Amino acid sequence: MLDRLFSNVCTLTLAWQVFDDVPVAVAANRDEAVDRDSHPPAIYSEGPLVVAPQDAEAGGTWIGFNEHGLFAGITNKWIDADLAGDRSRGLLVADVLEARSASDAADIVEEATDGNEYDGFWLVIADATDAYCYQWDGDLSVTEFDPGVHVVVNVAADDEVDLPSFRTEVASAQAENARAVRAELAAETDESAPDWLARAGTVLGDHEFGVCIHGDGYGTRSSSLLAIAPDSDGANGLAGATYWFASGPPCETAYQPVALALESDSGSESASEFTFEPESDSGGPTDPTTGAEFTFEEWTRRNE
Repeated sequence: MLDRLFSNVCTLTLAWQVFDDVPVAVAANRDEAVDRDSHPPAIYSEGPLVVAPQDAEAGGTWIGFNEHGLFAGITNKWIDADLAGDRSRGLLVADVLEARSASDAADIVEEATDGNEYDGFWLVIADATDAYCYQWDGDLSVTEFDPGVHVVVNVAADDEVDLPSFRTEVASAQAENARAVRAELAAETDESAPDWLARAGTVLGDHEFGVCIHGDGYGTRSSSLLAIAPDSDGANGLAGATYWFASGPPCETAYQPVALALESDSGSESASEFTFEPESDSGGPTDPTTGAEFTFEEWTRRNE
């Protein structure tokens, strides 16, 4: 049972159609067993171009986006049913990220759950036009999100709380923490997406909110901040995205920018390569080339 309780993203916060220039903004912590290895964000696949970290054991991912501006992220769902879990949920996320849009992804999710059995999950899929939250407990259902800030954890998606019969005190506390996170991250008047993401990163690492976990053999292993805006020039499918990644718990690990475009052999910018620069020894975010410290908003402006 424990491997079901502590896997995949365990707190996923989505600001959808809250900011005019960034329709999809995401802040998410991944909780996992400490001995389960993963690879940092990179080009996951190229048809379409997908950016995601990767689970080294099963080969899937827990969070990512593609060149069409489609986001997908998953958290496990605590359920009473004893499902076989024959296929990794992370592979389902990878399947979804092959779609061109959130609406097109519906067929992928339905076909995948018809043909395979997964452990319980909540699956968030969003682009500039649509946002959905699927839940699976042996049966598939879906909620269409309204514009606003949404928080998904193992036992709840916003106000929809589904407590299992086991570990009820922990589950109830998690649902309460999610409500507190959602209230804290309600968008402020005239707040920008970079400012909201900076606040979200702080909340995800603040133990007062109970979503940065330190346990015996498990805990928060990484954290992601994503801003996915429409690609204005069409030349680079990743041009509208900004990704910051903390390779450890955000309470003690600085978010670092992920380079979304590197130089090709011809010297021009290309999205055919993608690397994550590991954090420096400094206390704050740094430029992977110069080592200079800068703010999230400054990093975002560099990519405009």
